[in-house]
Amino acid sequence: MVPSAAILNGGRARRFDGVDKSGLVVDGRRILDRQVDMLQGVSRLRSILLVGGATIHPVARPIADRVAGCGPLGGIHAALAAVAEENGDTVFVMACDMPYVTAELVDYLLDLSGTGDAVVPMTERGYHPLCAVYTRACLEPVARRLRVGRLKVTDVLDEVKTRVVREDELERFGQRHRLLSNVNTPGDYAALDCFQSHQL
Repeated sequence: MVPSAAILNGGRARRFDGVDKSGLVVDGRRILDRQVDMLQGVSRLRSILLVGGATIHPVARPIADRVAGCGPLGGIHAALAAVAEENGDTVFVMACDMPYVTAELVDYLLDLSGTGDAVVPMTERGYHPLCAVYTRACLEPVARRLRVGRLKVTDVLDEVKTRVVREDELERFGQRHRLLSNVNTPGDYAALDCFQSHQL
C-alpha cells in the first residue's frame, strides 16, 4: 500500500499562549513549510494531510478532526480514517511543532511498517508517538479509546503490535534529541537556538 503523511495541527498550544506553533519561524522558515518540503522529499507518499486547525498550505490537504476536542489521539484517528477511505493502509504522523525531522528518518520508519501495527521511536525520554507510523490496524483501538474518553496516545501502543525504534537506530539519522525536538513552550522555542548554533 502507498502510505500518506499527516501533520497534526489541531492543538490549542495552552503552554504557548495559544500560538499557532506551525507558523513559528526556524532558520528563517515556518515550521509547517519546512515539514511539507521535507515530506515532499519522501517520494513514496500518496498525500500530505493537515489535520485540524485553521492553518492552510497549498500542498497539504486539510482534514478536520472527526471527534473534536480529543487532542493528538483525535488527530491520529482522523488521519487513519481519511487514509482508510482512500484504501490506504499506512500513515506517518507528526506534530506540527517538530522542525528537524528528516525525510531519511520518515523513510526508515515507513520501511518498518511491515513489522508492526505502529512504528514508534523511543529514547530515554520515552515514546515519541507524534513522530511515528500507524497502520489501519490501529484505527479500531484508537476509535474505541476515543469513545470512552481514554486519550493517552501511548496507551494505544500497549494494545497493538508496536515496533519500537531505539536510540541506536535513530542516531543513524542525526542527533536524536534534535531530530525529535518539538516546541511545547516558549522555552522550548528558545532552546532551538542551541541546535541551530551547533550547525554553524
